[in-house]
Amino acid sequence: MARTLDLALIRTFVTVADHDSMTIAANALHLTQGAVSQHVRRLEDQLGGALFERTRGGLILTVLGERLLGKARYLLALNDDIWEDLEGHAIKGKLRLGVPPDLIGTSIAPALKAFSDAHPHVELSLVCSASPELKVALAKGELDLAVIEEPAGHETGECLTVDRLVWVGARGGQAYRRRPLPISMVARTCAFRPVILEALRKSGLTWRSAFEAGSIEATATTVRADLAVTAWLSSTIPADLTILSDAGLPDLSSFAITLHLSAKSISSAATEMARALRATFSQFRQAA
Repeated sequence: MARTLDLALIRTFVTVADHDSMTIAANALHLTQGAVSQHVRRLEDQLGGALFERTRGGLILTVLGERLLGKARYLLALNDDIWEDLEGHAIKGKLRLGVPPDLIGTSIAPALKAFSDAHPHVELSLVCSASPELKVALAKGELDLAVIEEPAGHETGECLTVDRLVWVGARGGQAYRRRPLPISMVARTCAFRPVILEALRKSGLTWRSAFEAGSIEATATTVRADLAVTAWLSSTIPADLTILSDAGLPDLSSFAITLHLSAKSISSAATEMARALRATFSQFRQAA
Protein backbone atom coordinates (compact mmCIF):
# COMPACT_ATOMS: atom_id res chain seq x y z
CA MET A 1 0.00 0.00 0.00
CA ALA A 2 1.33 3.42 -0.97
CA ARG A 3 2.30 5.67 1.92
CA THR A 4 2.43 9.45 1.54
CA LEU A 5 4.21 11.99 3.70
CA ASP A 6 2.38 15.21 4.47
CA LEU A 7 4.57 18.09 3.27
CA ALA A 8 3.04 20.44 5.82
CA LEU A 9 4.34 18.16 8.58
CA ILE A 10 7.71 17.88 6.85
CA ARG A 11 8.01 21.67 6.62
CA THR A 12 7.20 22.02 10.30
CA PHE A 13 9.79 19.37 11.18
CA VAL A 14 12.54 21.11 9.18
CA THR A 15 11.69 24.51 10.69
CA VAL A 16 11.85 23.12 14.23
CA ALA A 17 15.18 21.44 13.42
CA ASP A 18 16.57 24.70 12.03
CA HIS A 19 15.62 26.69 15.14
CA ASP A 20 15.98 23.98 17.85
CA SER A 21 12.74 25.35 19.28
CA MET A 22 9.05 24.78 18.72
CA THR A 23 8.26 28.29 19.95
CA ILE A 24 10.53 29.97 17.42
CA ALA A 25 9.35 27.58 14.70
CA ALA A 26 5.73 28.48 15.49
CA ASN A 27 6.50 32.17 14.99
CA ALA A 28 8.32 31.47 11.71
CA LEU A 29 5.43 29.37 10.39
CA HIS A 30 2.69 31.67 11.74
CA LEU A 31 1.24 28.77 13.73
CA THR A 32 0.51 28.27 17.38
CA GLN A 33 3.01 26.30 19.44
CA GLY A 34 0.30 23.70 19.98
CA ALA A 35 -0.14 23.26 16.23
CA VAL A 36 3.62 22.82 15.76
CA SER A 37 3.74 20.21 18.53
CA GLN A 38 0.83 18.39 16.95
CA HIS A 39 2.54 18.39 13.54
CA VAL A 40 5.70 16.89 14.98
CA ARG A 41 3.70 14.30 16.96
CA ARG A 42 1.72 13.26 13.86
CA LEU A 43 4.95 12.86 11.84
CA GLU A 44 6.52 10.81 14.63
CA ASP A 45 3.44 8.58 14.68
CA GLN A 46 3.72 8.06 10.93
CA LEU A 47 7.43 7.22 11.11
CA GLY A 48 7.22 5.15 14.28
CA GLY A 49 9.74 6.98 16.46
CA ALA A 50 10.78 10.21 18.16
CA LEU A 51 12.39 12.89 16.01
CA PHE A 52 13.58 15.21 18.81
CA GLU A 53 14.97 14.96 22.32
CA ARG A 54 14.58 17.77 24.84
CA THR A 55 17.74 19.10 26.52
CA ARG A 56 18.51 22.14 28.62
CA GLY A 57 19.86 23.83 25.49
CA GLY A 58 16.75 23.11 23.49
CA LEU A 59 15.67 20.38 21.11
CA ILE A 60 18.17 18.06 19.43
CA LEU A 61 17.52 15.56 16.65
CA THR A 62 17.35 11.86 17.40
CA VAL A 63 19.02 9.34 15.10
CA LEU A 64 15.72 9.01 13.24
CA GLY A 65 15.48 12.81 13.00
CA GLU A 66 19.01 13.05 11.60
CA ARG A 67 18.18 10.43 8.94
CA LEU A 68 15.02 12.28 7.97
CA LEU A 69 16.36 15.84 7.86
CA GLY A 70 18.40 15.66 4.64
CA LYS A 71 15.65 13.95 2.69
CA ALA A 72 13.05 16.28 4.17
CA ARG A 73 15.00 19.29 2.87
CA TYR A 74 15.17 17.61 -0.55
CA LEU A 75 11.39 17.03 -0.57
CA LEU A 76 10.68 20.67 0.27
CA ALA A 77 13.16 21.94 -2.32
CA LEU A 78 11.59 19.71 -4.97
CA ASN A 79 8.12 20.88 -4.00
CA ASP A 80 9.19 24.53 -4.22
CA ASP A 81 10.92 23.94 -7.59
CA ILE A 82 7.76 22.38 -9.02
CA TRP A 83 5.62 25.32 -7.93
CA GLU A 84 8.15 27.84 -9.24
CA ASP A 85 8.32 26.08 -12.59
CA LEU A 86 4.55 25.83 -12.98
CA GLU A 87 3.90 29.39 -11.90
CA GLY A 88 6.68 30.58 -14.17
CA HIS A 89 4.70 29.24 -17.14
CA ALA A 90 1.34 30.36 -15.80
CA ILE A 91 -0.54 33.05 -17.67
CA LYS A 92 -0.77 36.22 -15.61
CA GLY A 93 -1.91 39.78 -16.03
CA LYS A 94 -5.21 41.55 -16.59
CA LEU A 95 -7.94 40.72 -19.08
CA ARG A 96 -10.94 42.87 -20.02
CA LEU A 97 -13.82 40.97 -21.58
CA GLY A 98 -16.94 42.65 -22.97
CA VAL A 99 -20.22 40.74 -23.09
CA PRO A 100 -23.87 41.67 -23.80
CA PRO A 101 -25.98 41.35 -20.62
CA ASP A 102 -28.34 38.72 -22.10
CA LEU A 103 -25.49 36.25 -22.67
CA ILE A 104 -23.90 36.42 -19.20
CA GLY A 105 -26.05 33.86 -17.42
CA THR A 106 -26.37 31.41 -20.29
CA SER A 107 -23.61 31.08 -22.88
CA ILE A 108 -20.80 32.96 -21.18
CA ALA A 109 -20.90 31.63 -17.61
CA PRO A 110 -19.43 28.17 -18.44
CA ALA A 111 -16.57 29.77 -20.39
CA LEU A 112 -15.77 32.11 -17.51
CA LYS A 113 -15.68 29.18 -15.07
CA ALA A 114 -13.43 27.10 -17.33
CA PHE A 115 -11.05 30.01 -17.90
CA SER A 116 -10.79 31.04 -14.24
CA ASP A 117 -10.14 27.44 -13.18
CA ALA A 118 -7.38 27.01 -15.77
CA HIS A 119 -5.80 30.46 -15.28
CA PRO A 120 -6.27 31.57 -11.66
CA HIS A 121 -3.50 34.19 -11.89
CA VAL A 122 -5.32 36.28 -14.50
CA GLU A 123 -7.26 39.28 -13.17
CA LEU A 124 -10.46 39.14 -15.23
CA SER A 125 -12.66 42.23 -15.55
CA LEU A 126 -16.09 41.77 -17.10
CA VAL A 127 -17.78 44.66 -18.92
CA CYS A 128 -21.49 44.21 -19.64
CA SER A 129 -22.93 46.50 -22.29
CA ALA A 130 -24.91 46.49 -25.52
CA SER A 131 -23.09 45.14 -28.57
CA PRO A 132 -22.70 48.53 -30.36
CA GLU A 133 -21.14 49.99 -27.21
CA LEU A 134 -18.79 47.01 -26.91
CA LYS A 135 -17.60 47.55 -30.48
CA VAL A 136 -16.71 51.16 -29.67
CA ALA A 137 -14.90 50.17 -26.48
CA LEU A 138 -12.94 47.50 -28.36
CA ALA A 139 -11.89 49.99 -31.04
CA LYS A 140 -10.70 52.41 -28.34
CA GLY A 141 -8.57 49.70 -26.73
CA GLU A 142 -10.71 49.63 -23.60
CA LEU A 143 -11.34 45.88 -24.03
CA ASP A 144 -9.07 42.97 -24.90
CA LEU A 145 -11.85 40.94 -26.49
CA ALA A 146 -15.61 40.97 -26.72
CA VAL A 147 -18.56 38.75 -27.56
CA ILE A 148 -20.89 40.73 -29.81
CA GLU A 149 -24.34 40.11 -31.27
CA GLU A 150 -24.66 41.02 -34.97
CA PRO A 151 -27.31 40.36 -37.63
CA ALA A 152 -26.55 37.01 -39.26
CA GLY A 153 -24.97 37.44 -42.67
CA HIS A 154 -23.56 40.83 -41.74
CA GLU A 155 -21.21 39.82 -38.94
CA THR A 156 -17.76 41.40 -38.75
CA GLY A 157 -16.22 39.03 -36.21
CA GLU A 158 -15.60 35.30 -35.86
CA CYS A 159 -18.99 33.58 -35.75
CA LEU A 160 -19.33 31.38 -32.67
CA THR A 161 -22.94 30.43 -33.32
CA VAL A 162 -26.18 31.69 -34.87
CA ASP A 163 -29.38 32.07 -32.85
CA ARG A 164 -32.95 33.09 -33.64
CA LEU A 165 -34.32 36.40 -32.41
CA VAL A 166 -37.86 35.60 -31.23
CA TRP A 167 -40.80 37.29 -29.57
CA VAL A 168 -41.16 36.43 -25.89
CA GLY A 169 -44.15 36.71 -23.58
CA ALA A 170 -45.59 35.50 -20.30
CA ARG A 171 -46.89 31.93 -20.24
CA GLY A 172 -50.63 32.18 -20.82
CA GLY A 173 -50.28 35.94 -21.24
CA GLN A 174 -52.40 38.25 -23.42
CA ALA A 175 -50.04 41.18 -23.94
CA TYR A 176 -49.28 40.09 -27.52
CA ARG A 177 -52.98 40.58 -28.42
CA ARG A 178 -53.11 44.23 -27.39
CA ARG A 179 -52.94 47.09 -29.86
CA PRO A 180 -50.86 49.08 -29.95
CA LEU A 181 -48.52 46.20 -29.10
CA PRO A 182 -46.73 46.93 -25.76
CA ILE A 183 -43.03 46.23 -26.14
CA SER A 184 -40.34 46.14 -23.47
CA MET A 185 -36.79 46.87 -24.68
CA VAL A 186 -33.61 47.08 -22.66
CA ALA A 187 -31.85 50.11 -24.14
CA ARG A 188 -31.74 52.33 -27.22
CA THR A 189 -28.27 50.97 -27.99
CA CYS A 190 -29.49 47.34 -28.00
CA ALA A 191 -28.35 45.49 -31.13
CA PHE A 192 -31.83 43.99 -31.53
CA ARG A 193 -33.68 47.31 -31.56
CA PRO A 194 -33.18 48.28 -35.26
CA VAL A 195 -34.22 44.79 -36.38
CA ILE A 196 -37.34 44.83 -34.20
CA LEU A 197 -38.40 48.31 -35.33
CA GLU A 198 -37.84 47.49 -38.99
CA ALA A 199 -39.92 44.30 -38.70
CA LEU A 200 -42.74 46.25 -37.04
CA ARG A 201 -42.58 48.98 -39.70
CA LYS A 202 -42.79 46.48 -42.55
CA SER A 203 -45.71 44.66 -40.92
CA GLY A 204 -47.67 47.85 -40.31
CA LEU A 205 -48.35 46.70 -36.74
CA THR A 206 -48.98 49.53 -34.31
CA TRP A 207 -46.90 49.41 -31.14
CA ARG A 208 -45.84 51.41 -28.12
CA SER A 209 -42.87 51.36 -25.78
CA ALA A 210 -44.00 49.95 -22.45
CA PHE A 211 -40.55 49.93 -20.85
CA GLU A 212 -36.97 50.60 -21.93
CA ALA A 213 -33.50 51.55 -20.74
CA GLY A 214 -33.65 49.12 -17.82
CA SER A 215 -31.82 45.95 -16.94
CA ILE A 216 -32.43 42.50 -18.40
CA GLU A 217 -34.11 41.47 -15.15
CA ALA A 218 -36.36 44.54 -15.16
CA THR A 219 -37.39 43.80 -18.74
CA ALA A 220 -38.13 40.20 -17.79
CA THR A 221 -40.26 41.42 -14.90
CA THR A 222 -42.51 43.49 -17.18
CA VAL A 223 -42.93 40.47 -19.45
CA ARG A 224 -43.67 38.10 -16.55
CA ALA A 225 -46.34 40.54 -15.37
CA ASP A 226 -47.87 40.39 -18.88
CA LEU A 227 -47.41 44.14 -19.26
CA ALA A 228 -45.50 43.76 -22.52
CA VAL A 229 -43.70 41.42 -24.89
CA THR A 230 -40.02 41.57 -25.77
CA ALA A 231 -37.57 39.99 -28.22
CA TRP A 232 -34.61 37.87 -27.15
CA LEU A 233 -32.35 35.23 -28.59
CA SER A 234 -34.03 31.83 -28.21
CA SER A 235 -31.16 30.41 -26.14
CA THR A 236 -31.42 33.16 -23.51
CA ILE A 237 -35.11 32.93 -22.65
CA PRO A 238 -35.86 32.21 -18.96
CA ALA A 239 -37.72 28.95 -18.34
CA ASP A 240 -40.80 30.74 -16.97
CA LEU A 241 -41.33 32.74 -20.20
CA THR A 242 -42.36 31.43 -23.61
CA ILE A 243 -41.68 31.98 -27.31
CA LEU A 244 -44.66 33.58 -29.06
CA SER A 245 -44.41 31.46 -32.20
CA ASP A 246 -48.09 31.62 -33.30
CA ALA A 247 -49.00 35.08 -32.10
CA GLY A 248 -49.28 36.83 -35.46
CA LEU A 249 -46.22 38.96 -34.77
CA PRO A 250 -43.73 39.76 -37.56
CA ASP A 251 -40.80 37.40 -38.09
CA LEU A 252 -37.45 38.54 -36.76
CA SER A 253 -34.06 37.78 -38.30
CA SER A 254 -31.36 35.60 -36.76
CA PHE A 255 -28.30 36.95 -35.01
CA ALA A 256 -24.71 35.76 -35.05
CA ILE A 257 -22.86 35.67 -31.75
CA THR A 258 -19.38 36.74 -32.75
CA LEU A 259 -15.95 36.92 -31.17
CA HIS A 260 -13.81 40.04 -31.56
CA LEU A 261 -10.23 40.46 -30.33
CA SER A 262 -8.51 43.80 -29.96
CA ALA A 263 -6.58 44.86 -33.04
CA LYS A 264 -4.09 46.71 -30.83
CA SER A 265 -2.58 43.67 -29.07
CA ILE A 266 -3.54 40.09 -28.33
CA SER A 267 -2.24 38.77 -25.01
CA SER A 268 -1.85 35.14 -24.01
CA ALA A 269 -4.77 35.61 -21.62
CA ALA A 270 -6.99 36.89 -24.45
CA THR A 271 -5.98 33.95 -26.63
CA GLU A 272 -6.90 31.49 -23.87
CA MET A 273 -10.21 33.20 -23.16
CA ALA A 274 -11.04 33.05 -26.86
CA ARG A 275 -10.26 29.33 -26.76
CA ALA A 276 -12.61 28.84 -23.78
CA LEU A 277 -15.40 30.76 -25.52
CA ARG A 278 -15.03 28.72 -28.70
CA ALA A 279 -15.16 25.48 -26.72
CA THR A 280 -18.25 26.55 -24.79
CA PHE A 281 -20.21 27.60 -27.88
CA SER A 282 -19.12 24.44 -29.68
CA GLN A 283 -20.68 22.39 -26.86
CA PHE A 284 -23.89 24.42 -27.13
CA ARG A 285 -24.06 23.79 -30.89
CA GLN A 286 -23.60 20.05 -30.38
CA ALA A 287 -26.28 19.97 -27.70
CA ALA A 288 -28.79 21.89 -29.83
